Amino acid sequence: MTTLGVDALVVLGWREWVALPDLGIGALKVKVDTGARTSALHAFGVEKLPNARVRFRVHPHQNHDDEHVVSEATLVDERVVRTSGGHSELRPVVQTTLRVGMLEFAVELTLSNRALLGFRMLLGREAVRGRFLVDPQRSYCCGHRLRRVS
Repeated sequence: MTTLGVDALVVLGWREWVALPDLGIGALKVKVDTGARTSALHAFGVEKLPNARVRFRVHPHQNHDDEHVVSEATLVDERVVRTSGGHSELRPVVQTTLRVGMLEFAVELTLSNRALLGFRMLLGREAVRGRFLVDPQRSYCCGHRLRRVS
């Protein structure tokens, strides 16, 4: 990946709206977490499919567990990830397209049940590196709520 000059980097706040169009998710509020190496997406009902595919369900909206999106993606890896609580867990890893503001790029996501956590997705430092500067005093620098996918 080519690193852009500081003047060319987009500013992110500590929370942003993103879309995961390949997964059918048009609006998802994420926490930008430079302490997390890999980005993590809330997923449940994860099923391994033939041909290195995985199917899973996502509650894309905080505090609305009645709605869910069924998504499929290519399984690119399984990794042991240490949680913020210090526990290690084996997580499936998928690669998909992420849209934030006017930028769209490929991102790796670990799949984990984040139902009890405040955000349905963490945007980790590998996704941020070379593309964004993070201003922890700001929110939604790349725009407010994106259109929901029904």
